[in-house]
Amino acid sequence: MRIGIIGTGSMADALGTHWVRAGHEVLIGGRDEGRAAALAARMGAAGHGTTRAAAGFGDAVLLALPYEAGAAVAGQLGDALRGRVLIDCSNPVGPGFVLLTGGGPSAARRLADAAPAARIVKAFNLCHEDVWRMDPPVFDGRPLAVPVCGDDESALDVVRELVKDAGCEPFAAGGLERAGLVEATAALFIGLWVGEGADARAIAPPLAYAAGRPRAEAVTSP
Repeated sequence: MRIGIIGTGSMADALGTHWVRAGHEVLIGGRDEGRAAALAARMGAAGHGTTRAAAGFGDAVLLALPYEAGAAVAGQLGDALRGRVLIDCSNPVGPGFVLLTGGGPSAARRLADAAPAARIVKAFNLCHEDVWRMDPPVFDGRPLAVPVCGDDESALDVVRELVKDAGCEPFAAGGLERAGLVEATAALFIGLWVGEGADARAIAPPLAYAAGRPRAEAVTSP
C-alpha cells in the first residue's frame, strides 16, 4: 500500500515505522522538508516532500498534526485528498484535560467538513506515541485494541489493515458520528493517567460481566 504521512513528529515516526516494516511504501510530507527528509531516512521511507506531495501520494494518508492545525491543513489540501483515506489520530484535549470540541463537532467531523472529498477514519488517538513505538504493543499477552470510526466500509478496511500492521487489533467503534466519543474517551483517560496517576484499565470489567454477572455465577452465588 502507498501511504502518505503529513507531519514529522512522534506519531508520524512511530506509526510510519510500523508501516515501513510491514512493507508499505511510505512518503513523509512536512512544511519543513529538511525534517521530512531526516524522518524519511531514519525510518527507511520511500521518500519525502511537501504536505501536498504526501496528501496525493497514496491510498491512505495519516494526518499526524496537532488538533489545532488539522482542519486548516486538510482544507488547504482538499483537492489533493480527493478519494483518499484520511486517518485522523488527533486529540482535541486542552489544559486541564478539557475536551476542546465539547460544544461542537468532533475533530474528525471538522476534518470531514474541511476536506469533504476525503474518506475520514478516526483511529490511533488513545495512546501515547511511545506505546505506538512498541513492536508490538502487547499487554498481559493481549494485543492493544484500537477503536476505528468511519462511514466508508472500504476506507475502514484499509485502516483495519494498518492497525494490524502495527501489531494491534482493530475494534469497530461505529460511524464517524461516534468519533467524538472516542475523542472524549481520550480526554478522560489522559486526565486519569496523567492527572490522577490512575490505571484507567480498571474502569471496565471483563466482557463477560458487561451486562451483569454471568448467568452461572449469578445462579450459584449466595
